[in-house]
Amino acid sequence: MNIIEAKNLTFAYEENTKRHVIENMSFGLKAGTVTVLTGLSGCGKSTLCQILCGIIPEFTGGELTGTVMLEGKDMTMMGMQDIAKKVGYVMQDPDRQIIASTVEDELAFAPENLCIEPKKIRRDVNRVMDKLAITGLALKNPGKLSGGEKQITAIASVLTLDPDIVIMDEPFSFLDEKGRRMVCEVIEELKREGKTILVVLHDIAALPFADKRIHMGEEVIYESYGK
Repeated sequence: MNIIEAKNLTFAYEENTKRHVIENMSFGLKAGTVTVLTGLSGCGKSTLCQILCGIIPEFTGGELTGTVMLEGKDMTMMGMQDIAKKVGYVMQDPDRQIIASTVEDELAFAPENLCIEPKKIRRDVNRVMDKLAITGLALKNPGKLSGGEKQITAIASVLTLDPDIVIMDEPFSFLDEKGRRMVCEVIEELKREGKTILVVLHDIAALPFADKRIHMGEEVIYESYGK
């Protein structure tokens, strides 16, 4: 079963509506799988990620046609709060995503904005910090962490809402080998938990346990990994 189903997606930003960043794109993401999204720089990978989590066109504007079905529901008929509980989005650069002065406050930010009960927020923050082994970072300033720790914090801030789908845009960027291993282990653990994960990558070998590849170019190409 596809937890996300995109059909005939076409999108252009407001500043140039004649240039389609994405054109007539259709694909599905099967529940509980890891999909790698590849393509040359500028081909629309980040734009697609932002469409799938509702940021586009809600906050950016532009012309979007086609449909995205989330668990069988048209995303245009869903509110952003409902989408945020289902789809988590980790930006390419964690410095653009992290806003709080401590790691634990960063993890609490999203559920606080959704007016979740404080005791539940505390439980969820502790649960995610334990899961990702970052309890020791709770009171540290995320802006002063290593690249890998920042990326793990950004991922953790998304996981506090326990979304079924996690989208990561180039999560290995800016990371050394240790940081890449940290993030890879988190992705593998999320897969074991049954999460649906879409990861934008240049090097598909970085995720040998991925189930499928979607390549963005002149056409969309699916490559099964035989899992």
